[in-house]
Amino acid sequence: MAAHPRYANPYNTPSSAPPPLTPPGHEAAGTIAALGRNVTTLSLSDPVTADPLSPCHSCFHCTRNKPLLCTALTAYGGNAPGAFAQYARYPAHLVHRTGALPALSAVLMEPAACALHGIERMQLAPGSRVLLFGCGPTGLLLAQLLRLNGAAHLTIASKTGPKLDLARGMGVADAFVAISDDGAVADMAALHAANPHGFDVVVEATGAPSVLEGSIEFVRKGGKLVVYGVYDDKAKIAWSPFAIWANEITILASFCSMQHMPGVLEYVNSGKLKLGGIVDRTFQIEEWAECMEVVRRQECVKAAIVFD
Repeated sequence: MAAHPRYANPYNTPSSAPPPLTPPGHEAAGTIAALGRNVTTLSLSDPVTADPLSPCHSCFHCTRNKPLLCTALTAYGGNAPGAFAQYARYPAHLVHRTGALPALSAVLMEPAACALHGIERMQLAPGSRVLLFGCGPTGLLLAQLLRLNGAAHLTIASKTGPKLDLARGMGVADAFVAISDDGAVADMAALHAANPHGFDVVVEATGAPSVLEGSIEFVRKGGKLVVYGVYDDKAKIAWSPFAIWANEITILASFCSMQHMPGVLEYVNSGKLKLGGIVDRTFQIEEWAECMEVVRRQECVKAAIVFD
């Protein structure tokens, strides 16, 4: 199956970097331009999105029903050509119709699927109080799903800027705490003082190792710390093993997603998961460098590359 991508979200690549030889673009939305002769589940011109991960089905982890941990994973937009091209090709079983969903919303199906996998991993107890660090695009999606799946009260703590402004405007949390650049220590101390017993679940979704390191201080006894952000593989942090042991803190991680898009579509089609407005800047592929610079300067919530 080949799709004609209309929108593709960029990686966090330095603005000076040219588009790589293997096209990236793991978040995509487009229309069906051609079909393999044995494909019967899709039709030409269908609006679609694609799950970018495909397991090998034969490695150690795949044969133990853990395909997301596959050691020979095919990642479209990673080790296989992605959607930063006029046409992109995917196996039909990875492609999902998006119906009347606008393309700038459908392009968020992949990060929404990752957020839904995160919800599965957390196993929130009903009535939980949750703290979410970060409200970027994934955080905005995760916040909505947290409140739909056990979070009775959600607090978002984030740097000031367009992302926090949008989170407030969308009303995705019960409380918002702005963390300023020059007063971060005081802001975090105030957050801790206002919640002396901590939170049942703390989710770190900024990808900043320093924030992750401090997040554990907000987990109440018997609570959970969720490592959700994407970090540099060389980053190191330090936690007190005694505190983790004495307070029975559970630390868990959530890595990407696989086969969660049908579930996301249920939330979207029911009107409970809002995707509109999160992509707030678009660029042509020729404007790659400008797009990356806008993302680097955090002048947008989410940028997308447009092909039509």
